[in-house]
Amino acid sequence: MSRTIVDIHVLQTVPPSNLNRDDTGTPKTAVYGGARRSRVSSQAWKRATRTAFKQLLDPAELGVRTKKVAELIGETVRELEPEVTQEESWELAKAVVEAGTGSKLAVPERKKPKKSQEGDAAAEEAKPLPPESSYLMFLSAQQRRGLAELAVEGRGDIAGFLKGKENRERAREIADTRHSVDIALFGRMVADGADINVDAAAQVAHALSVHAVENESDYYTAVDDENEEDETGAGMIGTVEFNSATLYRYAALDIDRLGENLGQGLDESAAPAAPVRRAVEAFVRGFVSSLPTGKINTFAHHTPPDAVVVKLRESRPVSFVGAFEEPTMAESGSGHVRQASERLAEQIAEVEEKFGSTALATWVVPVGRNTAKLADVGTAVTLDELVEGVGAAVAERWSGTR
Repeated sequence: MSRTIVDIHVLQTVPPSNLNRDDTGTPKTAVYGGARRSRVSSQAWKRATRTAFKQLLDPAELGVRTKKVAELIGETVRELEPEVTQEESWELAKAVVEAGTGSKLAVPERKKPKKSQEGDAAAEEAKPLPPESSYLMFLSAQQRRGLAELAVEGRGDIAGFLKGKENRERAREIADTRHSVDIALFGRMVADGADINVDAAAQVAHALSVHAVENESDYYTAVDDENEEDETGAGMIGTVEFNSATLYRYAALDIDRLGENLGQGLDESAAPAAPVRRAVEAFVRGFVSSLPTGKINTFAHHTPPDAVVVKLRESRPVSFVGAFEEPTMAESGSGHVRQASERLAEQIAEVEEKFGSTALATWVVPVGRNTAKLADVGTAVTLDELVEGVGAAVAERWSGTR
């Protein structure tokens, strides 16, 4: 059975940085090919990509992941019915969310006030708190509004309204249709309602350095600006760990799954391929251009990729991380990018020839002379041309298979 898969391969060099750290503040690493590598978790780059969507897509096309779902939907209830009180809107939202997702919402325990706020504790105790879910819930803007409209409809007797099978099914349908682009791409798990889970269309690998790394430590001091001339010494002393690396990043996008998750999108009159193309273009640009922001004010690691290779396939996704199982070695007078580019180009040719997995189309964004060998892998383009080209190819293929 023919499928439509988009594979994204990125080589990206970052200077001293700490993009993604563990619980001790140390940059994450992993052993691959018997060597310690710099690692950036898939979750960190998914988060960076989702953040980039805010600049690429309309808020109506995005979801919100929060425990404060009753508060959020309650705001929409009050927009629809201004006379509804805040507390009533929360209760209405709680009822429809529980009916739609199967989750239970409850008022959280109050946090113990700080000493400086103890005088206001009585006033805070008197303020009602909105109910929350016990875990993060991911709902699209359309789903939140649909549930708010249902809550307003049943406002007179919300409990009795939702006892009816038809209305409960309506709540379930609202929570399981008109998914946002980020839900369609990254999926959704509802612990108490597995039937409305969404399988992710995108898979993102942990980014790995193509070479071995050793984490380093920066010792720093800060001087008290108000020190007198005879007061020596630092006002603060600390250390921060970092490394620098040329990373291989990989993501795969299942277009068939994406189309199923998105459905018709926001515009019922649009062509069937329109929402898929828009989501694909946002993902390609967002994934390629985004950067995790760990310690970014400290290191300002604002580097674009050295090279991007995107392939359109009709079978299974293919990662070329095997090109770097043996770590690259920096030669005298050069870094890792040239050797990594050569290795990647060779791996692509070998794998596609030996396994018969030739892509339908390949686009390459090469930067600088060190990535020259990758320019022969596919059609050399700019990032804008890449995004438009992949989007058009996916839309054409998707339209032809519907």
